[in-house]
Amino acid sequence: MFVRQQRALPLAAGEECEDSRRMSVLNSEAVVLRTWPVQEADLIVSFFTRDYGRMRGVAKSALKSRKRFGGALEPMTLVRAWFAERPGQELVRLDQLEIVRSPLSDPVDLVRISVLSFFAELLDEALPEHDPQETVFRLLVAVLEQTTVEQPWMPLTYFQLWMTRLMGLLPEIGHCTACGEAIVAGQASFNTLGDGLFCPVHRNGNASGLCADSWQLAQRMLRAPVSAFAAEAWPRRRGEDLRRFTLQALERHLERRLRSAEALARLGS
Repeated sequence: MFVRQQRALPLAAGEECEDSRRMSVLNSEAVVLRTWPVQEADLIVSFFTRDYGRMRGVAKSALKSRKRFGGALEPMTLVRAWFAERPGQELVRLDQLEIVRSPLSDPVDLVRISVLSFFAELLDEALPEHDPQETVFRLLVAVLEQTTVEQPWMPLTYFQLWMTRLMGLLPEIGHCTACGEAIVAGQASFNTLGDGLFCPVHRNGNASGLCADSWQLAQRMLRAPVSAFAAEAWPRRRGEDLRRFTLQALERHLERRLRSAEALARLGS
């Protein structure tokens, strides 16, 4: 982990000494989420830092010269980032990114790219800016290590479940949200109107069932690291209803549909 540092920056033409002293030069481990072109050669970069939370910054001339940032601006790249922040300004200035691990260092296919895009979109939409989220950062790094061409669906399921929990959208899944009675494997249901799982008595007409394997799987995942599931066989259909359950909760909270989730659904059809 990197610590906050402050120093005076060299003055650009027309800058006042007082403004320069107020600028903080920070560095942190980070994951690049998304980028957008601006002006002729610059990029706006959304990145999630371990120490300072989600931030947005300007990468000057990133489109004109790849020498400065190289492949470090690819989404889901784990980097060490140096950036400058001035009070009152929304965007920081990205000075340097050093690649720690690139998603392009492993084989890629459409499913893996879509899963990585889901991670990026959800974090960019759900996380407030400048709010450190150490647990979420550790979750992201852990699932990135497990997201391979051979095994994309397991880390996706784990990530969705834990993000639902960390965002406070997952009541105790061992008991009915409505009455508190213990859930029986194979009898749990969920619906689009409320968080949590429901027993048969409180199942409404629009409910979907959560199979016994998915319910038991969710309880295991909430107690073990993602690496504990790496050796298990994981076809696309395994945990499909669990992913649908958690996605409903996430999109209900965000009040919008996630485009990357729609792309994943098309891949599975």
